[in-house]
Amino acid sequence: MPVNATQFKSALSHWGSGVTVITTRDAAHAPVGMTASAFASLSLEPPLVLFCLGLDSTGREAFVAAPGFTVHLLAAGQETLSARFAARGGDKFAGLEYGAGRRGPLLPGCLTVLECRTHAQLPGGDHIIMVGEVESVTVGDGEPLLYFRGRYRRFG
Repeated sequence: MPVNATQFKSALSHWGSGVTVITTRDAAHAPVGMTASAFASLSLEPPLVLFCLGLDSTGREAFVAAPGFTVHLLAAGQETLSARFAARGGDKFAGLEYGAGRRGPLLPGCLTVLECRTHAQLPGGDHIIMVGEVESVTVGDGEPLLYFRGRYRRFG
């Protein structure tokens, strides 16, 4: 019997994951960003990571056209930042202080930041699998923001 989207989503909500915000710039150099929990490391040599970009994502065209992107692994306490970039529409950067990165805006206070050159884009059902080669790493201190069963979580 085929699995429907509701069953599949419910089953995968039992997989705890970290929370990321991925940023880039569009053709006019305006900042673009989105929250993604579908993120993973892929290779050590070369250092590759991937995230899954929905075909209906508002920033899809910018990510597909950009030469790279920046991955922000969110720290515990950054639920508001995650929610801001998960929202559909609007200027997600309005009133937000951020730095200028090589591949996209740099968000403050993140646990880790990976600046990536786009290595490949692969079809993945209703998503595009974006593969990036990591060009620089900044590692902070603290605990990660986690997502499990539809809610933000923390260790402990």
